[in-house]
Amino acid sequence: MKAKVRTFSGTTSNEVTQREIDNRALARKAAAEGFVLLKNEKHFLPAKKGGKIALYGAGAVKTIKGGTGSGDVNERDYVTIAQGMKNAGYEVTTESWLDSYVKIYDQAREDWKAEILKKTETIDSPNAFFDAYSATPFFMPCGNGIDVETAKTDGADTAVFVIARIAGENKDRFDKEGDYFISTEEKTRLAQVCESYKDVVLVINTGGLMDLAFADEFANIRAIVQYVQAGQEGGNAFADVFTGEVTPSGKMSDTWAKTYNDYPGAEVFSYKSGNLMKEYYEEGIFVGYRYFDTFQVPVRYGFGYGLSYTDFAIAAGAVSVSALGTMDPKVTVEVTVKNTGDTYAGKEVVQIYASCPQGKLVKEFRRLAGFGKTKLLAPGEEQQMRITFPLYQLASYSEDQAAWILEPGKYGIWVGNELNTSVLSGALELDQEAVMVQCENICPLKEELNEIMPFARKVQARELAWHEELKAKGIAPVAVKAADIPTEKVAYQQIPDVLPGKAGEIVEQMSEDQLVQMATGDPGKDQSNALGSAGISVPGSAAETPLVAAKEPWNVASIALADGPAGLRLKKEYQVDDGRIVPTDFLAALEGGFFAEEQVKRGASYYQYCTAIPVGTLLAQTWNLEMVQELGEMIGHEMELFGVTLWLAPGMNIHRNPLCGRNFEYYSEDPLLAGMMAASMTLGVQKVPGCGTTIKHYACNNQEDNRMGSDSVLSERTLREIYLKGFEIAVKDAQPMSIMTSYNLINGVHAANCYDTCTKAARDEWGFAGAIMTDWTTTNVQIQGECTAAGCMRAGNDMVMPGMEEDHENIRKELKEGTLDIRELKRCIYNTVNIILQSNQYEDAVSYEKQFDGLGEWMTVK
Repeated sequence: MKAKVRTFSGTTSNEVTQREIDNRALARKAAAEGFVLLKNEKHFLPAKKGGKIALYGAGAVKTIKGGTGSGDVNERDYVTIAQGMKNAGYEVTTESWLDSYVKIYDQAREDWKAEILKKTETIDSPNAFFDAYSATPFFMPCGNGIDVETAKTDGADTAVFVIARIAGENKDRFDKEGDYFISTEEKTRLAQVCESYKDVVLVINTGGLMDLAFADEFANIRAIVQYVQAGQEGGNAFADVFTGEVTPSGKMSDTWAKTYNDYPGAEVFSYKSGNLMKEYYEEGIFVGYRYFDTFQVPVRYGFGYGLSYTDFAIAAGAVSVSALGTMDPKVTVEVTVKNTGDTYAGKEVVQIYASCPQGKLVKEFRRLAGFGKTKLLAPGEEQQMRITFPLYQLASYSEDQAAWILEPGKYGIWVGNELNTSVLSGALELDQEAVMVQCENICPLKEELNEIMPFARKVQARELAWHEELKAKGIAPVAVKAADIPTEKVAYQQIPDVLPGKAGEIVEQMSEDQLVQMATGDPGKDQSNALGSAGISVPGSAAETPLVAAKEPWNVASIALADGPAGLRLKKEYQVDDGRIVPTDFLAALEGGFFAEEQVKRGASYYQYCTAIPVGTLLAQTWNLEMVQELGEMIGHEMELFGVTLWLAPGMNIHRNPLCGRNFEYYSEDPLLAGMMAASMTLGVQKVPGCGTTIKHYACNNQEDNRMGSDSVLSERTLREIYLKGFEIAVKDAQPMSIMTSYNLINGVHAANCYDTCTKAARDEWGFAGAIMTDWTTTNVQIQGECTAAGCMRAGNDMVMPGMEEDHENIRKELKEGTLDIRELKRCIYNTVNIILQSNQYEDAVSYEKQFDGLGEWMTVK
């Protein structure tokens, strides 16, 4: 294998490249397809192109493209909503208000910066700046009051009011005014806007959900758009939807409750419980729509909801089961979708939900089982679809049996374009219990946990009601025999004595010291900061593996890892002087260098402009797996261009509560939607030879406050059905090259030291073949319990990141004491070396996805 000769990443030319132009076009397309039209009174939108328009609100001219922290992207520039509307030919009548807002915003940012730097001086920690930064969230200022009489005569009938919120890593949001709730000042501005203009469009430019009760108070809010955070082309994409160049087709990936306290466990989430050391998942499997739908709690906007400029008719056809007798039986639902409008072409999302029998296991009323998005349908055009998903999607986990089971009885199939209006369209009927997967129990509870349960009588009555509906509609369930469903029995592996292939040969020849060095990132690369490092091979990347086995005959290259998941997070400019990269403070890669001190440039400048794509939540709202895969391939090509092997993305934790500060990075409250989005992104990235994703944060990282010390206390069934399921789908459908463990504990054991999740679940049960790594500084900040580098090796967590000498000392100590088996260490190094040998650091790299059969087949649409 011939390793590539590393050159300086990026280009010495600052000219806009064709790559940037093409990638921006794709980011714009994805953003427009993810916007959800929540309200459109009397078909107010789309609006006529051109003419005069009024723009107000924090997000109009300071549109938030993405969240803060490691998920930020240092793109060349980004398009605000104000600029996008101007680009679309509108005359903005409120330029003076927008100009004044920019001054207010800029001053607020300077004040915020000063506050953080002052706090940093008082914190005794190697991560003092980051601790101060994340503990001091920036709140968007409101802007000046509006002169109503002047506004009434500015010539614009329509105003767009953009409400904006910033959130990010290491801090949860607040259920207070100015965050989850609209502030008094913001509401006053909105009232002034509604008094001044006949028609108002409300735009929600936030990473997570917020309370929208205030919108009901203003009769002339004609339309509401869920914009989320749309990346660098968001402003242009918004104008595309506003003018009808693009018909909105986004659907909610979360349930929008009427009030915050309607969410299960709302009053005790994160810091609200008064105990940041323990997080009790008392809602069990009833997360998101599973709770609202089962407990019949009214919502503002349901899961899967979204309006269009046209209308569609969805007609469900036959339901069938195939591949019985194999380990992967499938369910297929045939659907015909017709655009019944007469003006606009559009896309529709077909959603399939299943009601499983209420037997010994109490279940949610419905769960998402499959989905598919149509092509662009012209008025009058129709499309026939066959949506196929695993029968396993209908299985539930029995802790008593340590098995995934199908209970006997009827399985209802509901079809529609959102959960709440889906129609009972078919059914399966199983004659007796079938055990689909026989495994072993993992992550046992160590204390009492009282999970909520619906009233049995209500659950049974609703089940009986849909059984009667089947009869009334004359729908005969498809008979399925348990005898035709074989049981997969998981074979749990022992520590291997002999490691296979080239990687095994190399590892067996390594010295103990080389093995220890390879167990972490390279500490010599100044990678100790939580937000990445400066001066390594790819400036701004998060870490790099060591070169301890780089010489002949092994040729084990070093690979670079870069943050995500809204695009690569690299420095957009760095200097090379006398053949060496000029070191800069890591702050140069944070917030576009806002906190960095200005440095005198030495030598030649290199530029690394990356594409800022929409955040994860907005991508999930597209429900378009092909588009997400296309975006993934685009990211993969940028990785190849800049010399990055592993992208620390996609993030795919469950939206357990809307106050999680990092929800913008993640996809959904539903594990199937999250898993399929992550799988599609991975399939795209890993089409590019030698490039890989890192699905994260594994697992139960559903809050940011005390993320390094919080213990997620939950039942095994909840863990498997909700919080591991998306990871399971992504692994089985796409084989990501790596997984990143989370900071938190799971039932008393740090995720990074958890053998049950890292080895038993990921490798033995799901067949994960890549490498597992820790999140940054996991082993070096002990808030609760013990998490060690040697513990990672025992768990099957292969790489401790970003790499510190104390990690090496711990591994050496435990090897000497016999508490760490050398075979455990070798097994981990084997996994790391194995993916390095397949990386883009070699001339003959083959795409990772080509090395596995059956990928991309978990759910198909034909």
